[in-house]
Amino acid sequence: MSKDEDFVPLQPNGRRYDYTALCLAENQELEKIMRMGLQPNLGDLVGWEFRGYNTLDITSILGIRKFKKGFYQEDPSQDIEEMEKIQGYNVQVVQTPLGDDWFAKVRRGDTVKHGWYDCYPVRLDEVDCKYPNSVLINYACPRNPVWDPSRKLRDYLVQVYPDNRDLFLGKAYGALFGPMRLFISYFILERMNESPFG
Repeated sequence: MSKDEDFVPLQPNGRRYDYTALCLAENQELEKIMRMGLQPNLGDLVGWEFRGYNTLDITSILGIRKFKKGFYQEDPSQDIEEMEKIQGYNVQVVQTPLGDDWFAKVRRGDTVKHGWYDCYPVRLDEVDCKYPNSVLINYACPRNPVWDPSRKLRDYLVQVYPDNRDLFLGKAYGALFGPMRLFISYFILERMNESPFG
């Protein structure tokens, strides 16, 4: 549950946030939701891809504003209710305006996957524990080459509403030296389609 059960994220107009409203929200509003959101259930993420949107304007220039994240279970023999860690990846997406559909880039008949990661509930005895109510998306995993800059990424992810298991808010950091972390961008995720990894 969230830290304050009475907290319900609302837009300035009094309505609940939907995907687009979160994408356009101010950082101070997104930070409130990050702090009060719920820790996602790993089982709700496994087997799905989510459309993603970075709120930082410069990501449009970098060609990464729109993306997809997929989550899967590397060890299918593990009981889904007892999972302590799952795996995931990013999918390159054609960069179109926010209101347009998400179209994954295709190369040699398959979507372009990159930026692999491990995902698990935040561990308070580790450096990356800024949001204890979240799951950590940790790119420092062996599925990324040692020279891959994505290995420096650390993302926190929370569920926005208790009754909506499809809508999530994330916050991305870059791991610098030792415990130093640099805030990069907020991002929004919404369930889109099943993952090919099942």
